[in-house]
Amino acid sequence: MTNIRIEVLNKCEQVGRRRVVNVYLIYISKELPPKLYEEICGLFYNKVIQDCRYYSYNENLEEVQYDFIEPQAKWGLEISFRPGMTDNVGNTTKQIITEYLISKGHIDEDIYIKARSSKLILGKGRIPTEDDIKQEFNPITEYCTLVYKENGNCYWRHYGKYKKFTQYQSVKKDAKSVDLNVSDQELEKISRDGIDGNGTLGLSLAAMKAIKDYFKKLGRNPYDIELESLAQTWSEHCKHNIFCSPIDEIKDGLYAHYIKRATREINSDICVSVFSDNAGGIIFDDDYLIVDKVETHNSPSALDPFGGAMTGVLGVNRDIVGFGKGAEPIMNTYYFCFAKEAKGKFYRDKERTDEILPPKYIMKEVIHGVNVAGNCSGIPTQLGSVYFDDRFCGKPLVFVGSVGIIPRNINNAPSHIKGPKNGDKIVIIGGRVGRDGIHGATFSSEALSGNSPSTIVQIGDPITQKKLSNAVIKARDLGLYNAITDNGAGGLSSSIGEMGKDGFEVDLSKVLLKNDGMAPWEIWISESQERMTLAVPEENLPMFKQIMKKHDVEVSVIGEFNESGRAVVKSPEGTVIMDMETEFLHDGNPRMHLQTKPWSKGLPAPCAGMTTSSPSLEIELKEMLSRPNICSKEFIVVQYDHEVQGSSVLKPLQGKGRVCSEAIVSRPVLSSNKGVVKSQGFGSSYGEIDTYHMAACAIDTAIRNYVAAGGNINHLALLDNFCWCDAYNPERLWQLKRAAEACYDFATAFKTPFISGKDSMFNDFKGYDENGEKVMISAPPSLLISAIGVIENIENAVSLDVKMPGDLIYVLGTTHDELGRSEYQLYSGIDNNNVPKVDAKSARKLYERYNQAIKDGIIASAIAPSLGGLVIALAKSLIAGDLGAEIDLSLVPIGKIQNTGIANKIIMFSESQSRILVTIAPQNQQRFKELFKGVVYSYIGEVTEKKVLNIKDVLKVNLKDLESSYTS
Repeated sequence: MTNIRIEVLNKCEQVGRRRVVNVYLIYISKELPPKLYEEICGLFYNKVIQDCRYYSYNENLEEVQYDFIEPQAKWGLEISFRPGMTDNVGNTTKQIITEYLISKGHIDEDIYIKARSSKLILGKGRIPTEDDIKQEFNPITEYCTLVYKENGNCYWRHYGKYKKFTQYQSVKKDAKSVDLNVSDQELEKISRDGIDGNGTLGLSLAAMKAIKDYFKKLGRNPYDIELESLAQTWSEHCKHNIFCSPIDEIKDGLYAHYIKRATREINSDICVSVFSDNAGGIIFDDDYLIVDKVETHNSPSALDPFGGAMTGVLGVNRDIVGFGKGAEPIMNTYYFCFAKEAKGKFYRDKERTDEILPPKYIMKEVIHGVNVAGNCSGIPTQLGSVYFDDRFCGKPLVFVGSVGIIPRNINNAPSHIKGPKNGDKIVIIGGRVGRDGIHGATFSSEALSGNSPSTIVQIGDPITQKKLSNAVIKARDLGLYNAITDNGAGGLSSSIGEMGKDGFEVDLSKVLLKNDGMAPWEIWISESQERMTLAVPEENLPMFKQIMKKHDVEVSVIGEFNESGRAVVKSPEGTVIMDMETEFLHDGNPRMHLQTKPWSKGLPAPCAGMTTSSPSLEIELKEMLSRPNICSKEFIVVQYDHEVQGSSVLKPLQGKGRVCSEAIVSRPVLSSNKGVVKSQGFGSSYGEIDTYHMAACAIDTAIRNYVAAGGNINHLALLDNFCWCDAYNPERLWQLKRAAEACYDFATAFKTPFISGKDSMFNDFKGYDENGEKVMISAPPSLLISAIGVIENIENAVSLDVKMPGDLIYVLGTTHDELGRSEYQLYSGIDNNNVPKVDAKSARKLYERYNQAIKDGIIASAIAPSLGGLVIALAKSLIAGDLGAEIDLSLVPIGKIQNTGIANKIIMFSESQSRILVTIAPQNQQRFKELFKGVVYSYIGEVTEKKVLNIKDVLKVNLKDLESSYTS
């Protein structure tokens, strides 16, 4: 028996006074020849750029040789996953050693290997304080040990190690009967606290009474697994009760009345599969469909930002794999909403022992989670952005998206049509089932509080999922299955329940498990990652299993789809513990009738602003470029591989100045010049004044970013992601209704159908402040609109960087007096509540003309002004192109401005919609004028070789200073 510790240090990599060491802790159940240990160590480092050492150690951590691989280090902070958490690096380490020992002939039946990983931070300066250490690890998923040296001695401090990993101690394998013949108060308690305190069911009293009545008719009490299955199936996360329930005079609910109706009335011929599958699908060309899905992983990311963000990406990738007969992911996207800081300390519990995670830690780990998920899966992350508001300190918003491609026909049948057939076997492939992710669906349907269990936390395994994805595509092309879907929220309960609406029977003894002693209900609703459910004809099972084995993907056949109309589940002992009608499972949830109440708080007071005096416009421009919502996010972008798969055309960083883009172009079929265009528009701040106009602006922003890059306005579809707060509050519901109404109005006006979406209705934190007083922090109502479509020729794609001195600068569209809740208002405190409004009719006309200009190849550069307005867009374009400009603001087309004394500020910083700033070569001026006749546009200046932005009679600033502000 041997315990080996391997430490690997990059020779040149250093952050400040800190060095990071990768640590691998390996247990081998028998002694090996000494030379073999040295060979094993050599598998984990590159001798040219890394130093490495290894030694045996005792399991007692304090006997590790903390003489540090970096001799000048004064202290070390070692961070490891807690027992039970998925350790992908540790799992890969075990696999590497196992394969190596097999190759050397040292593996036999008696040998046992296990491995885990950790990160050791070494420092030379002062010893970290407890507050410093909180920024480095998450006690829900990790523990850490601080080791420091004083007077020649070593001292240890442990953090988080002894906190229980899970609230669940379930070892009982039998299902439990639950008596619902109790008072309404007791029913509410069961829903709130769960069965035996096992975590919230999140069901309303009406839902609990409906379940009680149903089982009363059956003459028995429900088993715990039946209650848990109904709770996840009826959860807000899965059923979207608020978005689908009658509200005021709208009997069919906001989703059907506004979102689905818009798509139905537009009746676009590019739409193939909308609202009915794991993702939405539109035509790409004669041979392929492109599919798109955007999810939120807000609640998990609040508790474990790394695992929450990672599983968000992997989950949305599985949505793509689960579209139709199985699509292939080709691109990832993201949009993050973070707080810069928390206004005080906040706790989940009244005793103030469970503090929420620091905003900087959340940001760092969310970024890291998306990095690992995408980069390790070989899927490019090509588009993303970040928005800051301190109200996201209780719950960040983590939007993650994925785009895929699938042949239009597979084996002479439409690829988007699927469904299990009577007698098909229920087959689960991929990762095993564990206690991670239990109650994820019900937890995500409520506000974050002290009752939120740690077992909702999951850490994904992108390597396992990549193997699964490859295997699925192979099995798909051979026609080996009839239907596929992912195991997302609710696990087996959700995937099998949705696929088996006509009936199914499951044997839980056939499910492969990570953990011993799991209760049947835990197996059924666990959201452990990297799993897909398929309907496979029995005669295809041998070939199917052979393909999975070749790709190292585990398979279990756990039941059968049938036409019984019943959902039947057997315990591992063979007892029927779930037997109910599938109709009740899916449609038995009593519908609420929601009522709204107009927002009573009125217009927000003018912002305090960040300035104490009235600085010059030059200083204001520089400080605006430095604002977190405007400045460069290159430090995030460069962490994501956007070039893998070789499809990137228009990049996430553009021009010599590497400016972050708001739209990208990708080439999914390398033999074709046709491209996919993807963009986003986010609405949040404007909602403080009116959520109707906020939603309209989000739609227009996504569309104009898409159009500016060269996307065809007539081959465009939208996705909606609503993130609301306190959604049972009638005033918040009124805001939601206003936003949904705008989605209908502007989607139909622009003729851009919705194809998919998602809503998250309770982005609130309920807890306690540092004085033990109750607090509720609600994220502002937010809406992310994603646009996806086609550019016929990728060579016509337009980047945002100005190209040549002498090029002419034009602005398309009108600038209005609209500074309400703009970045400039938030910065300066200027008293202006005119929120931007969208004129879809004139915008659509402008975008159509612009499309023709793209096809004619006369647009040299283009950028769609957004946060910060016209002058910020101009500055970004110049920074990207490393050139200057001469500008005359008096030439900018403007609407009525009430306060003419600040006209220049309004023209510079107004966030009016439907505008595009373009440059063209002088020889294209005549054709440009012909194309844009009848729409609002104006020549406003020229690109210059002199690297100065000179705005006539207003300001003159060096490009280097602008770039410094943008990148600082």
